[in-house]
Amino acid sequence: MHKGSEENTHWKIADLDFSKINTAQVRPDENLFYLVACASFVESGSHLYTQNLVDFYGDEPEISNWLREQWEVEELQHGQALRTYVEHIWPEFDWQTAYRNFLNEYSTYCKVELLEPSKGLEMVARCVVEAGTATFYSALSRSTDEPVLKDLASRIAKDEVNHYKHFFRYFRRFRQNEGLRRHSIFGALRRRTLEMKNEDAACALRHVLGARAPQHADDQAMLQRIHSKMNITIRNHLSPDMTIKMIMRPLDLPHAVQSLVAYPVTQIMNKVFLR
Repeated sequence: MHKGSEENTHWKIADLDFSKINTAQVRPDENLFYLVACASFVESGSHLYTQNLVDFYGDEPEISNWLREQWEVEELQHGQALRTYVEHIWPEFDWQTAYRNFLNEYSTYCKVELLEPSKGLEMVARCVVEAGTATFYSALSRSTDEPVLKDLASRIAKDEVNHYKHFFRYFRRFRQNEGLRRHSIFGALRRRTLEMKNEDAACALRHVLGARAPQHADDQAMLQRIHSKMNITIRNHLSPDMTIKMIMRPLDLPHAVQSLVAYPVTQIMNKVFLR
């Protein structure tokens, strides 16, 4: 699809009718609060790693322009929409202050030296990240009966799948140019898959809890209980087959081999979502 066509048809926050939310019914759902608030922080911080990627692909104008003009714009829109949802239902939550504290810590995680050693392998890592976020938002959409969040999470999931398609297309270009072999690609897939839901989600939860319940800011047991409940919600609504196919796609395996590799990839995914 032509980039201009994609932009013209992309959804807007104004398409979401927050007035339809049954606030009295949703407000008591603390698990939902933490899921949406944490997601809003991570999405809103996307500008930090966008700059790293733009610099990394600075001699690839098609890629760097897409990152700036579409990918970053849509990621920040996700964050703004999720923030609007949180503030509509839980207006007492000081989102801006909590996010600022989160950003101060999160910025230390977004370093260019943490990118993969080649442009092609970093595209593999991007595919994993987009597969993971698409999986998360698809599961979030399935986990709730609240129609506005169900719609919003579904829209975000579709965006993440579209981002995945862009990164995969760019990966195929670099794979040929760099002569990437499957063992190198699998190494990048494994590394980034095991990093899913690691520092960013944990960092977001610490700062959301610190603002929501300051008296429990350093309560590691409470953090773990909240984290576990969030994980259970997502895990119970996963569609693992789709995720595994997306993650394995860069390997370009013959069909007969895919079933053999699917098992270790599934074990890695289980480790990610069970921890």
